[in-house]
Amino acid sequence: MKELNFNEKKGFICDMDGVIYHGNKILPGVAEFINWLREEKKEYLFLTNNSGYTRRELQYKLSRMGLEVGEEHFYTSALATATFLKEQAPGCSVYAIGEAGLLNALYDAGITMNDVNPDYVVVGEGKTYSLDSLTKATNLVLRGAKLIGANSDVSGPIENGIAPACGALVAPIEIATGKRAYFCGKPNPLMMRTGLKLLGCHSAEAVMIGDRMDTDVISGLESGMSTVLVLSGVSDKETLKTYAYRPSIVLDGVGDIVRLARK
Repeated sequence: MKELNFNEKKGFICDMDGVIYHGNKILPGVAEFINWLREEKKEYLFLTNNSGYTRRELQYKLSRMGLEVGEEHFYTSALATATFLKEQAPGCSVYAIGEAGLLNALYDAGITMNDVNPDYVVVGEGKTYSLDSLTKATNLVLRGAKLIGANSDVSGPIENGIAPACGALVAPIEIATGKRAYFCGKPNPLMMRTGLKLLGCHSAEAVMIGDRMDTDVISGLESGMSTVLVLSGVSDKETLKTYAYRPSIVLDGVGDIVRLARK
């Protein structure tokens, strides 16, 4: 495998949970990595499958942890979902289960909320998830609404372990209705293509950095990018053995990218 030269790359797409932070703690080497991106005038985008946050909330989250990053550097599965629905069915209506990140993205895309006869049921992460919302969503899908998930992640890292993520929250609706959801976030290539477009990069000029083989590495690989698996999140070296594909390089964390680039 050709050695990965980070200095030659123009754009960096970086996952957030388990790569930049765990819960409310910045991971080691992250500040140095962001400084390096700026110093070297690299294009960069933080791409998260978490649909709960708006771009501004993500900006504030990093700011509280001491990292100043502009709003334009964030892209979420909520935005990818809203873009998909706007292109597929402009002016459609949805019954949505999720937080501000998802709801705002849908409103901004001109999509109407409807809990009687929506075109789609859209599920993201969130505290509004309950047996009542699950029951309503199930019956709306049985009456013909199409099922959309913001992302297919079944879990995500938090400070004290893991939390069920969108894929796990959609599963009961799939099981109860016998219908499969369409997921808009990683590893859907549509989200990666949008990311590259926002960076103004060709896939060969870009690197995908993440802590998951099944979303980050596969989405980068299938989009033609170089891929970095960092071991600061949900994956460890044993994880690699269970997949038929491999990342371009495995690192302990994003701080190693700076170390390798300056060698």
